[in-house]
Amino acid sequence: MLVLSRKKQQSIRIGNDIELTVVAIEGDQVKLGVKAPKNIEIHRGEVYEAIQMANNEAVHVPVDVIKLMKNNPL
Repeated sequence: MLVLSRKKQQSIRIGNDIELTVVAIEGDQVKLGVKAPKNIEIHRGEVYEAIQMANNEAVHVPVDVIKLMKNNPL
């Protein structure tokens, strides 16, 4: 992991297309601004993990449930 120190309004670049800027520092909370192309998904860490868990659960749906859904669409 690369660890960098930045002050308010300073930024870091990731590749050519992504820029993270320190927008505000309030107590123990840091607000970051993210500039990235629209085709790049950006999520908070806990949201990303929840999406991954939901995707994993969807992969493990029993075959009989999938067949039932296929035969009886919403």
